[in-house]
Amino acid sequence: MTESIPVFELFMHIASMDSYIGREGRLADYLVEKLNGLGAEVWRDDSASRTGSDTGNIIARFRGTVTSAPTILLCSHMDTIGPTEGMVPEVREGCIYSNGETVLGADDKAGIAIILSAIEHMQTEGIAHGPLEVVFTVQEEPGLRGAKNLNAELKADFGYILDGDGSVGTLINRAPAKVDLDFTVRGQAAHAGICPEQGVNAIVAAATAVARIQSGRLDSETTSNFGMFKGGVARNIVADTAEVGVEVRSADNAKLEREAETVIEAFRVAAEEFGAELEFTKEYAFKSFHIAEDHPVVARARQSAESLGVAPVLWASGGGLDANVFNEKGLPCIALGIGIEEPHSSKEYIPVTQLEEGVRFLTAVLKAQTD
Repeated sequence: MTESIPVFELFMHIASMDSYIGREGRLADYLVEKLNGLGAEVWRDDSASRTGSDTGNIIARFRGTVTSAPTILLCSHMDTIGPTEGMVPEVREGCIYSNGETVLGADDKAGIAIILSAIEHMQTEGIAHGPLEVVFTVQEEPGLRGAKNLNAELKADFGYILDGDGSVGTLINRAPAKVDLDFTVRGQAAHAGICPEQGVNAIVAAATAVARIQSGRLDSETTSNFGMFKGGVARNIVADTAEVGVEVRSADNAKLEREAETVIEAFRVAAEEFGAELEFTKEYAFKSFHIAEDHPVVARARQSAESLGVAPVLWASGGGLDANVFNEKGLPCIALGIGIEEPHSSKEYIPVTQLEEGVRFLTAVLKAQTD
């Protein structure tokens, strides 16, 4: 068994390792060594050839001390939304920050640290638990690629994704589906000053479509966003091409389909009005999930929070999670809040108390009933 490292020190150590999307290998090497030291059966899958990362997903299995208990999956992702090369995390007023120039990477290294520390704590204290499966994925941030390409026969009855919104005690049992729409509007180039009437401005056609579509939060379950818009080659040329990237999310599949078709129709109409051609692709990035409150994966977490005096909060996330993929594959999973604040920004931070509370909470979730 490896020497015990408190969750604070473990997080500080792994947060200092750059593991930007596709470059998770250094962190993966450390985690494999750590998991081996904890007595797990550890391996990496062959997903690197499909994701383009410098490592595959990491999978580990721990034998339970109570074999009749359910097998539980624990999962966090290794990649960060931005590079953190050279970043040394700082502690100010009980919270851990980056140096202010990069993200901290608590999303999702806090989840990794909590998982490893909880397992280590259970071993040190002799706390009874059932069989465990641990998965650390690559490339979660750009579209759950690691989970989608995971090559492992998981045996878990249900699982917890340590990558959730909110403080410890937040239970995310619902998350939306997402559709990605990519449009290419093709017009006709012409000299903007000599013969503009001979051109068809693809930018104007695309912008007309965008202006006609409501975006942002559409209702409590549905959002739409125009995230990318580019086109043209010079200001004195009527733009012959414009490209627009759109996403639509909803926890309601019918609403998702209606809004996606609304966006597509707006582009069709605008292209026809301007005499432009339209090409588009529609891709389902991930499916929604909704786990009932009385399902064991939710009930177990609620009871564990209450046993610690923490008020459990059921929450619907607006983001995609590895849980979306596991649920789609038939493995019931919810996400657990781990106390990250302002993720995906250089202001990201996590209170040290949330790391410590996360270990206590996860330990309670994993503890097997021996009565």
